Amino acid sequence: MQIHISPRNLKLTAAIHQYTAEKIEAIENLGEIIATHVVLIHDETTKPKERFRVKAHLAVAGPDIHADVADADLYAALDKASSVLARQLRKRKTALVDKRRQTTQKTKEKTKKQG
Repeated sequence: MQIHISPRNLKLTAAIHQYTAEKIEAIENLGEIIATHVVLIHDETTKPKERFRVKAHLAVAGPDIHADVADADLYAALDKASSVLARQLRKRKTALVDKRRQTTQKTKEKTKKQG
């Protein structure tokens, strides 16, 4: 999986890079992620509670997954964004499993009626 991190109006330190990569790698086991693009934005002109914004884009099979979160602290914004992405990945995985179960159940019922 490729992880691309783009800082805007802030310096990308090794600690920020490592923390971001750890958060993305933690949600990787929820689904097959092809690539990730994370944009870290620091904006002094917004409200103090929304100074840091994290925009994340996960490229996965099917429709891509997006998250856009703002917070007063960069690390808190990263935590929130990763939880949003994890929730969306879990929802997608559950839907796929349910669809497979439903298809299997219909197939079993057809063979049961015919046999």
